[in-house]
Amino acid sequence: MLAMLFLVTVINYADRATLSITGPVISKELGINAAEMGFIFSAFGWAYVLGQLPGGWLLDRYGSKIVYGLSIFIWSVFTLMQGSIGFFAGGTAVMVLFALRFAVGFAEAPSFPGNSRVVAAWFPGQERATASAIFNSAQYFATVLFAPLMGWLTHSFGWHWVFGVMGGLGIVMAGVWMKTVYAPKDHPRINQAELDHIAAGGGLVNMDDGQKKAVSAESGAKWDYIRQLFASRMMVGIFLGQFCINAITYFFITWFPVYLVQARGMSILNAGFIASIPAICGFVGGILGGVMSDAMLRRGYSLTAARKTPIVLGMVMSMAMIACNYTDLQWVIVSLMALAFFGKGIGALGWAVMSDCAPKEITGLSGGVFNMCGNLSSISTPIIIGYIIQSSGSFNGALVFVGANALIAAVSYLVVVGEIKRMELKK
Repeated sequence: MLAMLFLVTVINYADRATLSITGPVISKELGINAAEMGFIFSAFGWAYVLGQLPGGWLLDRYGSKIVYGLSIFIWSVFTLMQGSIGFFAGGTAVMVLFALRFAVGFAEAPSFPGNSRVVAAWFPGQERATASAIFNSAQYFATVLFAPLMGWLTHSFGWHWVFGVMGGLGIVMAGVWMKTVYAPKDHPRINQAELDHIAAGGGLVNMDDGQKKAVSAESGAKWDYIRQLFASRMMVGIFLGQFCINAITYFFITWFPVYLVQARGMSILNAGFIASIPAICGFVGGILGGVMSDAMLRRGYSLTAARKTPIVLGMVMSMAMIACNYTDLQWVIVSLMALAFFGKGIGALGWAVMSDCAPKEITGLSGGVFNMCGNLSSISTPIIIGYIIQSSGSFNGALVFVGANALIAAVSYLVVVGEIKRMELKK
């Protein structure tokens, strides 16, 4: 189950990053400027945010298997279609590419709430941070594996091939998902001892039992449940922290390869390979953060301390990217970015926190609200960075902006969140 979450999340993030690798060539070929490219990058985020509440509701209504499987298939089809934008130019190309990226974002909306639901159902509490860190670290592994491949495809065959290969791979993965993923009680290879172990550790093995009836009966109450989420200081602090953490993510998967090409003079091919170095560090940090958190729990630390310590430490490390403004040595720049991404990986435990604290009646909807708030930065970050570059002619202000988000995330978890615990809804 965890392997499947990891694999589909790799495909998920690779499809998000297709435009960041092909962007410099597409923008030159189709005459798209930096501000326009910022809006195109943001198209995914607009749809992804708008799709979170419907996606979370669908997950609670129909279960993770069917909703997530359809999500993979649909976003892969729209990824494939992006290879056709070469038939357009100028403003038409901008609108068509925006629309296709918007469609990909809307289709991907159930993915991370779905990941969180599967982890909450399949893993006891002391294994959740590691499980969440492993599927979340797939975002870095996607860059490690696919950034060099997409750079090579763009260099050797043209940017159209990137969308064709990645879209086709996703369609295949949708079929694999439908054949292999089950709820705990329905899995053909599970035994009673394993089911009892998961349930004894707090795993929500009965999450989907009678779910259609329950969600249908409570559909009128869901808006009050959402209000209760935003009335919780703990939840608001978690939502704010995720917004700022995701700003770092979206810098790396949208503007970072462009930064290497335009600000540091690298070729597209080299940028694809160089971009994988910080991603490797982010992958290692992502696994380490989850392992560290669960190890602290096993050693008797409180859930609050075990979750907050890696998050705050990681965000402080992420601020290292600001130092890139003070050097022109490429190896130093790559090292600082690698340190920043390593820290971001360590601190990316938001989904583990959600698995710990989401109300058990609305795990999918809570994950949708959390992901909606977090991914507002997928809209704002590309646009703000695009305008910073357009107005100043430099990436320096962009790096300060991203580093400031890391600082705010650390402060939010330290000051706002308070004790981390399972939230109880008022009926």
